[in-house]
Amino acid sequence: MSRPLDGRVALVAGATRGAGRGSAVALGEAGATVYCTGRTTRERRSEYDRPETIEETAELVTAAGGVGIAVAVDHLEADEVRPLVERIDAESGRLDVLVNDIWGAEHLFEWDTPVWKHDLENGLRMLRLAIDTHLITSHLALPLLIREPGGLVVEMTDGTRDYNAGHYRVSTFYDLAKTAVIRLAFAQSEELGPHGCTAVALTPGWMRSEMMLENYGVTEANWRDGAATNPHFAAISESPRFVGRAVAALAADPDLHRHNGGSFSSGGLAREYGFTDLDGSRPDCWRYLVEVQDAGRQADPTGYR
Repeated sequence: MSRPLDGRVALVAGATRGAGRGSAVALGEAGATVYCTGRTTRERRSEYDRPETIEETAELVTAAGGVGIAVAVDHLEADEVRPLVERIDAESGRLDVLVNDIWGAEHLFEWDTPVWKHDLENGLRMLRLAIDTHLITSHLALPLLIREPGGLVVEMTDGTRDYNAGHYRVSTFYDLAKTAVIRLAFAQSEELGPHGCTAVALTPGWMRSEMMLENYGVTEANWRDGAATNPHFAAISESPRFVGRAVAALAADPDLHRHNGGSFSSGGLAREYGFTDLDGSRPDCWRYLVEVQDAGRQADPTGYR
């Protein structure tokens, strides 16, 4: 098996579940050492109150062929992020990939609720979790990443720049949170460019996160049964590993810098780099959403995976 990231060191901030876990494991598949951070451990759950833990993620990284290291960190607290970076420096002496995936705010947003009716405290908390965490982590981790050219920062979000520009996303708070992360990637690209490093925004498609599988009453083993509830989910959804493989493909690209400042999707990068999801397909969700679901057509993945 190819291990293009042997000797590379990654920090996946927010690796407990979902796209963070998928990214960490995919980086492990490619041979990287991955520091997996988050708030939920086997001893303590975060406010998100889900059972997945960073220890599980680190074990999955190691089982995939990398080295997984779990570190409990609240990325809203600079005093917790700073010793994390110092530890990475002391143990590994480098940082090649930073994935800013911190989120954990699904329990805070209210669908299709105008800003004057949305709970204000929850909305502002959502913005802190989505934006402040990323800024704090980048502020403290990037001095280590820019020591050598070739470093990669991935800002994980929901939606591409083009899609979000023309679509209202759930609520004002959610819309702002996910669009701001795309702009954050662009701003960091301007600052990282002179150091030979790259920042991009990346979105999964309709991702089969642990919570999404529960919502549809299915598992990763029988997810197509979700067609009974939503045929589009069964037609185009993707595993968290798919967007993770997009991260790994970017990190392994010797000509990575051509993507600096860009906004990408897992499906779009799969067409470019040739990686697949766990089932061997290449779901292209964001094109499907526009051309099939939003257009009111019947669910049909033909030409989209």
